[in-house]
Amino acid sequence: MMMTKKFKILAKFIKDASSETANIETYLFVKETISKYQLNIDINSKALKNKLIEVNITLKFEDKEPNEKKSHFEIIYSVIIKIDDDVKDKKDLEKIILCEVPTKIYPQLEASFLNLMHNSGHENIKLEKKIDFNKLYNERFN
Repeated sequence: MMMTKKFKILAKFIKDASSETANIETYLFVKETISKYQLNIDINSKALKNKLIEVNITLKFEDKEPNEKKSHFEIIYSVIIKIDDDVKDKKDLEKIILCEVPTKIYPQLEASFLNLMHNSGHENIKLEKKIDFNKLYNERFN
């Protein structure tokens, strides 16, 4: 079965990146507790003209515990895609935006995010689990 290409990536860039740590006490505390931080991902999209779509993928690394001292790490990665003319079905479009695009750019997104973490003084951070966008998509719609 030949997979038809349904979209083309025209541009991808970091739209926003932030790392906030209030002070040295917070930094030292977070260094101890960062293993409890959780990665959250959010994807939204905005139709531009001429079958162009902006897909924004947000990665947030945050402490779910009600700690006084916490850091905030977030990156928004923007991808501009052009949808092929033969994509008419809303379901196909959703799958492109929520699965195919994020899966394709995830290696760059992860590298950018890890750079942010490492430059924020957390050089031992690794993202253990790879994100399975197809699984997330299926959970969301079933």
